[in-house]
Amino acid sequence: MENQNKLLILILTIGVFGILNTEMGVIGLLPSIADHFHVSVAKAGLTVSLFAIAIAVSGPTMPLLLSGINRKKVMLLVLGVFVLGNIVSIFISNFTILLVVRIILGFFHPIYCSMAFTAAASSVKKEEAPKAVAKVFIGVSAGMVAGVPIASFIDSAVSYEMAMAFFAVVNGMVFIATLIFVPSMPVKERLSYSTQLSVLKKSIVWLSIVAVVLLNSSVFGVYSYITDYLKTVTHMPSNVISLTLFIFGAANIIGNLVAGKLLSSSSLKPVISFPLLMGAVYIIVIFAGQFTVPMAIVTFIWGILAGGIMANINQYLIASAAPEAPDFANGVFIASCNVGTTLGSAVGGLIISGMGTQYVVLVGMFSLLLSLVIILLRNSKFISAGNDPRPVQSGS
Repeated sequence: MENQNKLLILILTIGVFGILNTEMGVIGLLPSIADHFHVSVAKAGLTVSLFAIAIAVSGPTMPLLLSGINRKKVMLLVLGVFVLGNIVSIFISNFTILLVVRIILGFFHPIYCSMAFTAAASSVKKEEAPKAVAKVFIGVSAGMVAGVPIASFIDSAVSYEMAMAFFAVVNGMVFIATLIFVPSMPVKERLSYSTQLSVLKKSIVWLSIVAVVLLNSSVFGVYSYITDYLKTVTHMPSNVISLTLFIFGAANIIGNLVAGKLLSSSSLKPVISFPLLMGAVYIIVIFAGQFTVPMAIVTFIWGILAGGIMANINQYLIASAAPEAPDFANGVFIASCNVGTTLGSAVGGLIISGMGTQYVVLVGMFSLLLSLVIILLRNSKFISAGNDPRPVQSGS
């Protein structure tokens, strides 16, 4: 049974990597997409932004609509759609059709990720759930970090078409592995749509949503412009910037595992300490951002904290607030993260336009300050309601 669980979690991790790789890997292909479809790079960027908007819209709805169906069948459906969508993307020559395909994939994205988190949590004992979810989140970090350079390398070394084919191959491999090795996962107790939607009546759920939006905003409001910051403020050469971004990505994975382990024993401490430490990192960046070595070291610490916040802590905040509807809660979590990413990036862009790149850290600090206030209110309500402060990340 233990080996079967390990195999399941490995497949789910690679599956989430394939889904995130399809979403984020396109960032490394934007110049080639612009050339291939004869559009501007800014317009090519719609392949990323429209995908994210589709995720934000479908996050709370699609997992809810499919929550009563056997999870294995649903995951196979999503993986099949991603394989087909990526294959179609190789051969189409119309940019509008490419955008339509990307929007469709964006709508299916939260379904797989939501069910992967739930399946991982429900495959182990309750106290081991955060560790299992943390392992699946490695796929999220790898997809976000490794997807861009891998796709960019294939694009430059071979062709744009082969880079798109890489997305299809990864998802195809997971489809086959899921079909052969993942056991049937029927929903033991089907929850009505009204029962799941009723969690939105709970104030703690809305406090958790706001906290997640602000926490993700605190990360991506700064990270979205980290390349420009390292170039214009730190004055790093391009090769050192690439290395620094790789360090950030590797640290994300460490952060996933560390946060998962901490949440298994005591959830309140990491939920508070990670944002506080992130604030300290941003203060250091303000005073040492122009120095290469300190900035590289700080980026590593920042990556650990960001990895723990973006994945485990954010997911815990919403999942523990609505344990009675795990699939819907995970969908809301995914949507909230995307809203936070969009909000943070937009505010960060406004600060850069109005004040300069060196001040983009302010959006991170302000978001963290607000998030800490919300988290304290949320935790107080959570404990006063008689809840166990340890994680509740189970699936039906």
